[in-house]
Amino acid sequence: MVLPINPMQGPPGGRLSGVLGSELSSLWDGLSPHLIARLYEVDIKGKPIPGAPVVRAPFGDDVQLDVDLNWQSPFENAGAEGAVPALSQMLQSGALPALTDKLGQTVGLDTSGPSGVTAEAIGRSGMTKLNSTQIFNGMPPLRIQGELLLRAWISPENEVERLLDQLMQWALPKHLAPEGTMVTAAAEYAATDKTLIESMLPSEVPSLLALTYKGRTYAPMVIERIGVPLGSPVDKTGRFTQLRLPITLGTLTAKDRNDWMNMKGVRF
Repeated sequence: MVLPINPMQGPPGGRLSGVLGSELSSLWDGLSPHLIARLYEVDIKGKPIPGAPVVRAPFGDDVQLDVDLNWQSPFENAGAEGAVPALSQMLQSGALPALTDKLGQTVGLDTSGPSGVTAEAIGRSGMTKLNSTQIFNGMPPLRIQGELLLRAWISPENEVERLLDQLMQWALPKHLAPEGTMVTAAAEYAATDKTLIESMLPSEVPSLLALTYKGRTYAPMVIERIGVPLGSPVDKTGRFTQLRLPITLGTLTAKDRNDWMNMKGVRF
């Protein structure tokens, strides 16, 4: 079902009236708008592309935002365990005194001196707070994983198929050049009106998207993974009537605390 946006009011909760195009959605009467995700195309700064369509679909129960923070402990091996690990382990466990005593008895030597010294190391460790100190070593982009629910009440074409096609068009590259060697790039640059960059980089990457869900807008994002369960039910013409699409979206860059706070209330 295609739901037109009222240019006077804009999308629910929106700030830019009349910017986005028609909405592709199933019928979700009675469902809170906060439970329906809205996906639309944006530029590299996260601004909506004028007239771009909007895909509306709720997520299933298992949807999650993953924030992986890379903390490392570079001083772990700064103690004696790092320099002489085998000796340190034998001292701490008490194996070294037992070994020296055994060797002394075998050769007839008095090992009470060395054994007394090494016995002091039993139960002691070179582990310190400094050794365990972590440092922040970066982070990957934020990722949202879940399942988009598509279903048809009236028209499988408008309520499922068109949404699926739009998502796949966003996920796939806009254009892949059939050839891409430097020789063909030089020939195209010399023989056509293409710029040098267009000749050297002839293909176009997938679209950048924004996701508005439960009061926050994440942008720009990319579709890192999308699955189409081909065993889903279809109608008599072979069109899908219901789909649960597993999808993984990732932000284009890592985010800081200001980016997180700015996500609130930014709804287009």
